[in-house]
Amino acid sequence: MLLLIDAGNTRVKWALAPAMPGKPGEWVESGAVAREALPTLAAHWKGRHVMRVVLSNVAGEAVRKDLAAVLGHCFGPHEPPLEVFVSSALRAGLRNGYRTPGQLGSDRFASSIGARALFPGQALIVATCGTATTIDAISGDGVFIGGMILPGLRLMASALATHTAQLPEVAQRMGSDMPFADNTEEAIVLGCMSAQAGAIERALARHPGARCIISGGAARMLAPFLAAPADLIDNLVLIGLQVAAMEKTS
Repeated sequence: MLLLIDAGNTRVKWALAPAMPGKPGEWVESGAVAREALPTLAAHWKGRHVMRVVLSNVAGEAVRKDLAAVLGHCFGPHEPPLEVFVSSALRAGLRNGYRTPGQLGSDRFASSIGARALFPGQALIVATCGTATTIDAISGDGVFIGGMILPGLRLMASALATHTAQLPEVAQRMGSDMPFADNTEEAIVLGCMSAQAGAIERALARHPGARCIISGGAARMLAPFLAAPADLIDNLVLIGLQVAAMEKTS
């Protein structure tokens, strides 16, 4: 099996995928833990016949070391080879149009590979709504054009330093057609939602004919606020890692 790991700013997501090429996103098992709960992953991975590990890590060196320790505990002398996935000029049929390809975040590159694998030959806007919100454009012929980065929904709300603890609960009970809020708590959430949705819609306006893909922890809250239709895809980074790994073995 392949062990795919997406170490993000807040959580670490993972999936066990068959070693043979298959449909992207079809996994034996998957899960997610908070960064401080990394040692609990051993219970899921120990005893598994893992042949390769592919890691996208935007969480820093300390998290990489902690993950390496968990892998060593799980597999000991039979620890499988680890590939730290990084952005490159070309991978899995996606050409990286970043001015310096290696500076593109590995999670953004993996997400774009995953989105293109799911929707080949289509122009895409890929919005990943997590700690930060990233919005990236991909051409129909497979070029990562570029994108934008803005604070994620929770970061944006916390910058106002009031009524932020209940943001998901408030957001989920608000209607997406609410034009204006009549109380401060909902006004903050509505403003943040509108800013996020507006950035995605602006990207779509500048990339005519593109299909919108939305992913990440805040995606389900945000999707109803979008004026344009969007495909909600979970674990897009892991799908991209799986596609990239399969390219090397097929």
